[in-house]
Formats: sequence, structure tokens, C-alpha cells
Amino acid sequence: MEVRQARYFIAVAEELHFGRAAQRLHMSQPPLSQAIQGMERDLGVALLHRTSRQVTLTKAGEVLLAHCRLLVRDAERARTAVEHARDGLSGRLVIAAVASAFTDVLPTALHQYRAVRPDVQLQLVEVDTETGARGVQDRTIDIALVRRATGGPGYRAVPLRHDHFIAALPLGHPHAEPARDPLDLRALAGEPWVWIPRDISPGYHDEVVTACRRAGFSPDARHQATTIATQLAMVACGLGVAIAPSLVAAGHHDVKTRQLRERAPLVALSLLVGEQPDPLVDHFVATVSTALRLDKPLSP
Repeated sequence: MEVRQARYFIAVAEELHFGRAAQRLHMSQPPLSQAIQGMERDLGVALLHRTSRQVTLTKAGEVLLAHCRLLVRDAERARTAVEHARDGLSGRLVIAAVASAFTDVLPTALHQYRAVRPDVQLQLVEVDTETGARGVQDRTIDIALVRRATGGPGYRAVPLRHDHFIAALPLGHPHAEPARDPLDLRALAGEPWVWIPRDISPGYHDEVVTACRRAGFSPDARHQATTIATQLAMVACGLGVAIAPSLVAAGHHDVKTRQLRERAPLVALSLLVGEQPDPLVDHFVATVSTALRLDKPLSP
């Protein structure tokens, strides 16, 4: 049975008058009568008792009325769901992020997003930058919040937050004081370094290398970490030194931080998203923009 037929039958069954039902449906009476007769032929059962004075439902008609109401309700729900998906009001988003984003950007962004898109299902996963980029590229991830300034094949980068490197030193390190004075990065040339390998985050790794080369040395990458949080924890253990984004390192109480004399800027976080417009993704990007109180909207 078609939804259109169900609507016809509901109108007739509720009005119990073909003329009023036709008016309600904004159609003429003869096509409506023919439609109901066609339903009775198809079902092989009388749905209405008709006399010159009244129309009433048969037992079969009462049963069909209940099912017609369910059919119309489900059709309306389906239409609403499709419209919500079209407008980014429902659906599912897979969001991947580096570890630091879960304490920095995401708490506020997710709170604001849920407030206006409560029907969108969110799945979050922690990744390193390279894994996040690959996931967006092969479409297993919708949005990646990572440390990469540029896009790639099939995806674009939306820079969110710019930052700069600062030195992260173990407590009691000879260069830990005076904390207020900037440190020449070259002073750490002979130190063991805690390092994030390039295969974890190529862009971030290259920015660290560039900063060191500008200072005139290649660091002794003796210890390896997969996240900045782990990197700072290893520095706190006294294993070596590092440079890290100020927004992350400055909040770590177990390491000593110092500003660098020669400022070393970097793109702290970017959103990686597919190249094609997507209402769900686009609205999340706009929400993150609001959460970070950027002066201009996020756009490619």
C-alpha cells in the first residue's frame, strides 16, 4: 500500500463522509471514491459500509485504519530524518583527535555542539596526526583534529590555533633558571632530546627540526614518544629536554618551561575534513570556531 492511499483512507475513515474527506485532501470526490474502491479490490475485502445516509467502517476497515496511521507516521518520520540529515541535524560523525585536544579544544566544542545537535551521534577516537590524516583521506574518519597545517589528496586543512614552541626542561636542569629570561635554543644542542618520530606527525616533526636547524644544530634524538603528553612526562622523568607547544607545555607542572629567544611559531591544531561539503562536518567546524572565539570563521 502506498502512503498516498493510506492518507486517503484515513481521511475517509475519520470524516465518514466522502465530500468532507475530499475537501480535507484538497481534491474532488470522484477520484477519492475510486481510490477507496481500488483499495477494496486489491485487498479483496469491504472497508466501508455505505448507505445513502451514512458511511461506517467495517471490522476490516478498523484494522486497516490503525495500520494506515502507522504507515503515515513512519513515512513522516522518515521524511523528517532525511531532512535533518540533509540539514546536518542528525546522523553520525566520527571525530579523531590527538591526545592534547581532549583537554584543550574538544570539551567546550563538544558541549556547544551537543546543545544544538543532540540527535547527532558522535564517535570519538584518539589518534596520532598521521593516522588521523589517513582516516579522513580514506573516509573512515569524518573530522581529524591534529597537528598538521596543510591538506592532502582528498582532504583539506582548516587551521584552528597558532602557537609557538617553548623549551621543556626537567626540574633542576641547569638551564631551568632564570625562568623569566628567554633561552637560546642553541644552549640545548648537547642535551639528550625526547623526540616525536616523523611517522607519527610529519608536519610537527619537521617544525621541530626546522627550529633546531635555525639555531644551528641537529638534536640528539635519544628517547622517543608518540604523544606530546608522553614526551613531557619523559622530560619530567629527567630523560632529556624538548621543545613543545606553549599551550600544552605551560600547563605541565612537572617540567620547567622557558620561552625561546628566537620565536619558533607553529600551527598548533588544525581540523582535517573532506573536500566535499557536508552539513554535519561544516556545522562542527563552525562550532569549533565559536568555541575558540576566533575573529574570523573557519574556512579553507
